[in-house]
Formats: sequence, structure tokens, C-alpha cells
Amino acid sequence: MKYDIWQVVGAAVTVVFTQGAIRLLVDHDDTGLLGWVGGGFGFTLAVHGVLVAAGVLLAGWAHTRAKALGRRG
Repeated sequence: MKYDIWQVVGAAVTVVFTQGAIRLLVDHDDTGLLGWVGGGFGFTLAVHGVLVAAGVLLAGWAHTRAKALGRRG
């Protein structure tokens, strides 16, 4: 069950920050959830990219662990 939760968290992080990155690319002033980071457009976009990658890795890791336990086909 815990790997299912981690997979959902990873997918949610991926979706939220991918949407934020797209929004930032369309409107450079709309920093969304990362408005507190500062550092300008490039830095904020890089942080979005890192968080998207972290979400993908977390979801993939959780899926792999669940599969190793025989919970995935």
C-alpha cells in the first residue's frame, strides 16, 4: 500500500510541476507555486524541471518496488 501512495505522490508532483513549467514558458511572470524561489525565469524553470524529474523518478521507483512485491503485472 505504501508504494501505491508514493506512486500517486510522484505522479501528482510530475503533473503539478509540468503544468507550472508550461505556464512559465507561456507567461514568464507567472511563477505559480515557486514564486517564493526568486532567481528569475531561468532558475525557476530549472527548479520546475528538477521537480518534474524527481516526480518521475519517485513514481518509477514506487512502481518498480510494487512490481517486485508482485503487486503489478
